[in-house]
Amino acid sequence: MKLTFLGTRANTEVKTRLHRRHSVLQIDRPSGRLMIDCGADWRGQASGIAPGAILLTHAHPDHAEGLHMGAPCPVYATSDTWAAIDDFPIVERRLISCRRSVQICGYKVRAYRLVHSLLAPAVGYRIEADGTAFFYAPDIVAIEDGPGVLHGVSLYVGDGSSISRPLVRRRNGALFGHTTIRAQIGWCAKAGVPEAIFTHCGTEIMRMDARAAAAKIRRLGLESGVRANIATDGATIDLDGAAGSRVASLKVSRPRRQR
Repeated sequence: MKLTFLGTRANTEVKTRLHRRHSVLQIDRPSGRLMIDCGADWRGQASGIAPGAILLTHAHPDHAEGLHMGAPCPVYATSDTWAAIDDFPIVERRLISCRRSVQICGYKVRAYRLVHSLLAPAVGYRIEADGTAFFYAPDIVAIEDGPGVLHGVSLYVGDGSSISRPLVRRRNGALFGHTTIRAQIGWCAKAGVPEAIFTHCGTEIMRMDARAAAAKIRRLGLESGVRANIATDGATIDLDGAAGSRVASLKVSRPRRQR
């Protein structure tokens, strides 16, 4: 599987050359192409990516608003997400249920509920193909089913909204917001996930020098025995290798001076 981070920016007005567009992940293999999320930056542009299907994690504008004018392919989402975007002119609507595997374009896909938003409930996706699995959770406070969901995963793609200070709030006893990169690396270490890449980058990362931010996250990973890095727009990862010796290679553009 080849993963391409077409966009890595969170729902913030701050932009840099490395994080210009809302988080979108493209997944390719000979059997087909999947796209996860389509935020407002991508309105009317999904057809240019030519996915076989689109998965939505939740209904927030930076993840779903790009489909406000419709979609060029089947779109998979939970009942909560479909209820929130019921007025979108999407013709091929597919319902995805949590914890139930479904084959989409040659990939085994399973959704898991995440703690993130009270008004737009989110899911993370475990995607498997060719004996390799990765987990995608760009907006997260916690995995409702617990860290056991990550067992057997070669790569965790997580929420880059905050490095060390939680952006978590509570309303009527329920948590919502974004946990830290530090916490997510801890989940990976506990579950034996060897590598973590962070997308949906927030203002903390974008206001830092790019090299300094990447170095800080690599250090956090080393402390827990996890290879950790930041995804940038256009970065790619090749998930390859036999069971027990899989390699995830992140290829990124050389960081430029940020404004």
